[in-house]
Amino acid sequence: MSDPFRFADELGPLKIIHIHRPAVGLRAVVAVDNVACGPSIGGCRMAPDVSAEEAFRLARAMTFKNAAAGLAHGGGKSVIVADPRMPAADKEKLIRAFAGAIADVTEYIVGPDMGTDELCMGWVKDEIGRAVGLPREVGGIPLDEIGATGLGLAAAIDAAKEAAEITLKGARVAVQGFGAVGKHAARFLAERGAVLVAASDTAGTLADPGGLDIAALIRLKAEGRKLHDHPRGKKLDRDAVIDAECDIWIPAARPDVIRADNVARLRTRLVAQGANIPFTSEAEEQLHKRGVLVLPDFIANAGGVICAAVEYHGGSESAALATIVEKITANTRAVLDEARRTGALPRAAAVALAERRVRAAMATRRWR
Repeated sequence: MSDPFRFADELGPLKIIHIHRPAVGLRAVVAVDNVACGPSIGGCRMAPDVSAEEAFRLARAMTFKNAAAGLAHGGGKSVIVADPRMPAADKEKLIRAFAGAIADVTEYIVGPDMGTDELCMGWVKDEIGRAVGLPREVGGIPLDEIGATGLGLAAAIDAAKEAAEITLKGARVAVQGFGAVGKHAARFLAERGAVLVAASDTAGTLADPGGLDIAALIRLKAEGRKLHDHPRGKKLDRDAVIDAECDIWIPAARPDVIRADNVARLRTRLVAQGANIPFTSEAEEQLHKRGVLVLPDFIANAGGVICAAVEYHGGSESAALATIVEKITANTRAVLDEARRTGALPRAAAVALAERRVRAAMATRRWR
């Protein structure tokens, strides 16, 4: 049996809970990492291959993300081992069973993530009265619908453009994972003059150095179709998006998609991490040596959780959007200033910033 404390350090985790309900086919893990700043907020991810380790790593990223954003919340994450494309009735049954299983885990507030959405959060709220990223109809701010995380990525890129020595007008963008995060990041960057030259989904990559029609691709995905169904552009395999020559490369898919064995394929000047933990540390170090600026995940993609926190505390959609831009712009600049001053990688500077805030909060707590 593996060591149940293999993830533990001074910051957490507070608890890791394994859930098994054979009667409904539920297998899940909840990781509550650190709640010194307040109750943890983090998404519920559904995929066939998720694990306890992934839940913990994502929960730690949420601890740093929430702290770096100056939110009164700690980090948590949950994963459900299942195919998110199952029939809607079966998915509702599974999500409601999961909600009932975490009713007493009051340190954890659930939000949407890969494989779950606003409707799923509505089911959770109905069961236990505790969720964020809710549908408008029940008073929520649907963060995926409005593109909260994508807006934050665009704000981070805007704040980092001078450090990366790029201008957004005419900048070439490639997006790995043209979903809830990637499509909105492309849309907001296009509003600033950038051009989407490559995008990928689970079926493959679509590329056009002259620019892809973002609105048409968003409509295509809304219909449940794949990027390869678009009549224009070059159809390539899924990983070909890594090779796209661009100025800005946005990973918005799964963890560890760029590693030591494929990082040399990236041809970009700026990476804004839309997914959580999408690069290994070795990959980030190699890019840094090449002069490629990498904006860490928990700084650049914090728009969703900032929106969720504003919703949880009763704020409006307009307040959420303004707060996303304000906080992510300020934090990106702070991290880049710290990295310049110390010579550290941006991730090391970001971790130092977030950890200082977490430890300051821990000093106020009896049990820490």
